[in-house]
Amino acid sequence: MQETAEAKAVLSDRIMSLAESQTIAMAKKARELASKGYDVINLSFGEPDFQTPQYIKDAAKQAIDDGFTFYTPVPGYLELREEISKKFKRDNNLDYAPDQIVVSTGAKQSIANAVLCLVNPGDEVVIFSPYWVSYEEIVKLAEGVPVPVMGRLENDYKVTAEQLEKAITSNTKLVMYSSPCNPTGAVFEEEELRAIARVLEKYPQVHVIADEIYEYINFGGKHFSMARIESIRDRVVTVNGFSKGYAMTGWRVGYLAATREIASACDKMQSQITSGTCSIAQKAAAAALKGGNASALEMAEAYRRRRDLVLDLMNGIPGFKTYLPNGAFYIFPDVSAYFGKRFEDKVMENAEDLSMFILSDAHVAVVSGEAFGAPQCIRFSFAASDEKLTEAMRRIKDSLAKLQ
Repeated sequence: MQETAEAKAVLSDRIMSLAESQTIAMAKKARELASKGYDVINLSFGEPDFQTPQYIKDAAKQAIDDGFTFYTPVPGYLELREEISKKFKRDNNLDYAPDQIVVSTGAKQSIANAVLCLVNPGDEVVIFSPYWVSYEEIVKLAEGVPVPVMGRLENDYKVTAEQLEKAITSNTKLVMYSSPCNPTGAVFEEEELRAIARVLEKYPQVHVIADEIYEYINFGGKHFSMARIESIRDRVVTVNGFSKGYAMTGWRVGYLAATREIASACDKMQSQITSGTCSIAQKAAAAALKGGNASALEMAEAYRRRRDLVLDLMNGIPGFKTYLPNGAFYIFPDVSAYFGKRFEDKVMENAEDLSMFILSDAHVAVVSGEAFGAPQCIRFSFAASDEKLTEAMRRIKDSLAKLQ
């Protein structure tokens, strides 16, 4: 016990208060079970099961042959930032110059850069909940105060303008949300974002981080960026990347676009942490954008089919409360009907218990909603083959039937 206390004393309060990413933790547990010979179906990780398109791989190989093996500019190669600028104009009708864009080692770093550059100790950050697992922890790293605002299941978990207004105080500095959303797959429509912007117009001290990493995986109408709204445009930091739409998770390339003041600050922050992103990955990312988004839309159509498959199967599981996710590759049912039920001597007290039961009994890895600010839910990824999804839902239904 004394050794443990001494070990804790070595580490900072900052790291001791930081939670481990639950999506990564569950994936680790699934791998451990699989290493023992169990057939584990992993629906816990937010990762496309598609390969990176070949033309992008070819560009990376060419970059190596062409000698792009040196340090890169902190905000990214100009060529890549110019392509991102064109992408914003083409897809989002947004005018961001290359010097308003900072390329980072994944969209997660882009978000962290922006939060660290905008939030002072004690500043409140309104986070639309359910939220991606790292939002709250990044805010804590910046010594800000997370203020989760929960969307209702009846509204596909989307936070309304009225809810936002009630959450804003004189200490509010930032609002964070994703659309399409991880973990719910909810997509904010233009009028919903305009209503939110009308609230923000009253509070000029409040900025917005709009996480659009799942932009291309949209099953409904056209994606709408909050930065399109002129009245608050200069207060919006738009975050995106290549991991989801182009199946480039391992390449680690994300980016943000903002005012020159904010972009310059993020450049400065990044210069002291990682400097520029991998040269080869940047060249591949530039090629991805030059190639358009046809491959991304093909993958999105496959996700749409899988969503329909999973939703149909999930609606056959008693006690699951579902909705229609219009983007990303997740579904986030309310599973609280199983709380209090037991298997042998183990009581399902919460979604964490239920997730562990599903892993141990059905050998399917999912993630407890507690990590996303919604302890009554479980997140399922449908970025897997039709066969695996069908088998996973069968196993889960059979296992849950054992609970009394």
